[in-house]
Amino acid sequence: MTLRCLLVDDNDHFLAAARDLLEREGLVVAGIASDIAGALGRAGELGPDVALVDINLGGESGFELARQLSPTPVIMISTHSGDDYEDLIEDSPAIGFLSKIELSGSAVRRLVSALPGR
Repeated sequence: MTLRCLLVDDNDHFLAAARDLLEREGLVVAGIASDIAGALGRAGELGPDVALVDINLGGESGFELARQLSPTPVIMISTHSGDDYEDLIEDSPAIGFLSKIELSGSAVRRLVSALPGR
């Protein structure tokens, strides 16, 4: 199954590196965005299977974006440990968390495949 992803991060270098990594591992990066407005616009245009959203989008909250992206499944990402955000992740609509170091096509597929009906 080919997954179409939306990458949302305020760091251009990370966006480029993550896009390259995920595409080499068989995912399709359908679009990228660096803020909430851009992400909502791209999600509406592209209808991605999953969105990978940085917890800290500069002055904006990735958790707020996760709520607004529903029903698109969201995986929260960060350079910080998931333990730092455990309560916030549990209270969010996100389907999971990946540290940026652990980001991989197989990790994204694993979280998405755990969704009901997948």
